[in-house]
Amino acid sequence: MQTQDSSHPTHTTFEDLNLAASSFDAHHPPDPKLIDACVHCGFCLSTCPSYRVIGKETDSPRGRIYLMDAINEGEAPLSTATVQHFDSCLGCLACVTTCPSGVQYDKLIAATRPQIERNYPRSLGDRLFRQLIFSFFPYPERLRVLLAPLMLYQKSGLPQLVRATGLLKRFSPRLAAMETLLPTVTRKSFQDNLPTVVPAQGERRYRVGMILGCVQRLFFSDVNEATARVLSANGCEVVIPKTQGCCAALPHHQGQEAQAQALARQMIDSFAGTDVDAIIINAAGCGHTLKEYGHLLQDDPIYRERGEEFSSKVKDVQEFLMTVGLTAGLSPLQSEPLTLVYQDACHLLHGQKISLQPRQLLRQIPGVTLREPIDAALCCGSAGVYNMLQPEVAEELGQQKVNNLLNTGATLIASANPGCSLQILKHLQLQGKSVSVMHPIQLLDYSIRGVSLNKVVAE
Repeated sequence: MQTQDSSHPTHTTFEDLNLAASSFDAHHPPDPKLIDACVHCGFCLSTCPSYRVIGKETDSPRGRIYLMDAINEGEAPLSTATVQHFDSCLGCLACVTTCPSGVQYDKLIAATRPQIERNYPRSLGDRLFRQLIFSFFPYPERLRVLLAPLMLYQKSGLPQLVRATGLLKRFSPRLAAMETLLPTVTRKSFQDNLPTVVPAQGERRYRVGMILGCVQRLFFSDVNEATARVLSANGCEVVIPKTQGCCAALPHHQGQEAQAQALARQMIDSFAGTDVDAIIINAAGCGHTLKEYGHLLQDDPIYRERGEEFSSKVKDVQEFLMTVGLTAGLSPLQSEPLTLVYQDACHLLHGQKISLQPRQLLRQIPGVTLREPIDAALCCGSAGVYNMLQPEVAEELGQQKVNNLLNTGATLIASANPGCSLQILKHLQLQGKSVSVMHPIQLLDYSIRGVSLNKVVAE
C-alpha cells in the first residue's frame, strides 16, 4: 500500500497532456456550490478505499473535488489524466458519512460520471468491455441465455486450468477478474419459482411489492425465495410483478444516464396499480438507486413525480422488518451457539444509513452471537462492477476485507448484497477458507422454518 503526506493537498499539473481533451457540458455538471462546501480538511482520506490503496491525493474525494472544480473553471481538461482519478472512485460513499462539513460527494460524483461518458472518448478496449457489461448485466433475460454455456464451462474443469495458467490474466486482467467472480450456475438459475402473488400467512398486515434484481434472481434465487417466505410469515402479502427488469443501479453508478433512466421508468411502470404499502428490495446497491429515482428522473416531466412517489415506498427488507416487527417465531439455527460476523455493504451503510437493523434482526435469532470486524465501514472492493473495471485496487481491498472478517473468529459471514458476497467468496477461496456466506434474510428464513444450518451447509 502506498502512503502520502495528507497534511496538505497536492495539485495535479496538466502541461504535458497531449491527448484530445474536453470539458464538462452544460447538462448538470458538478454543482459549484456543492464543490465549495469542501473545506479540504482531509477527514475523508482515511476512510477512502482508493486513497488507502493508491495513496495519491487525486485518488481521494478531496482530490477529485479539486479536479471537478478545475474542469468547471476551465483550468484542467477532461482527459485521460483526469478521468483515471474519477474512474478509481468506488462510489462507496464512506466519505459522505465521514465528512464533518456535510459535503455531498455522492451528488458530485454522480454528476461527473455522465459527463465523462458523454464528453470523454474512451479507448476501444475500454468501450468494448463496458459495452459487454452494460449489454448483459442489467438484462436478466439476456443473462439467462448465457447460463447453459457458463454451466458447461464450470463443470468442464476449465476454470481451474484458466486460473492455473494465468494466460487470461496476462491477456486481459479485466476479463480474468470477471471470470474469477462468476457465480456458480445451478439448476435453480434456470427456474422462476416465485408466483405473482405470495399470500400472507395468517392475518394480512401489509401488502408489499418485491423487486427481484438481475444477478440476484438468476444466481441468488434462494435469497429471493427466502425474502418472500419471511415477509409472508410475518403477515405480508407479497406482489411480484413479472414485467420488472433491472433497478438501474449498475448503469447509473457508471454514468450510463439514458440507459439508467429507461430502466427506472420500466421499474416504475411495472409496479403501477399494485397498491402496495411498501416496495421491498434485498440487495443493498439496488436499494440505494431505487431510493434515488426522483433525482435520476429530475428532467422528466412525466416520471419525476412518479419516481419520487415510487422511491418513497422503497424499503430494504431488513429496514422494513425492523420497522413493522417480527411476528413469526424464531428457532435456533443449530444445537450449539452460532458466531456470526455481519458485512456492511457500502450502499446500505453509507448510502441508506442502514446499519443497526440487520444486526438487531440477527440478534433476535436464538443462540446467535455477533462479532464486529475492524474497518467494518471499509469497502470490500466489489462496488457494482468496480472489481472488473479496476481489478488491481479491488484485489487488495477484497483481501483486506476477508482478512478482517476471518479475524473475528466467526464461523459464518452474513452479507446483504450479491456483489459483496461474490467478492468475499472469491477471496475466501483464494485463501483456501470454506466459511459460508449467507444473506441475513436466509438466516431468518431458516430460523422461522426450523431448518438446521448444519444440514444446509452440508448440502
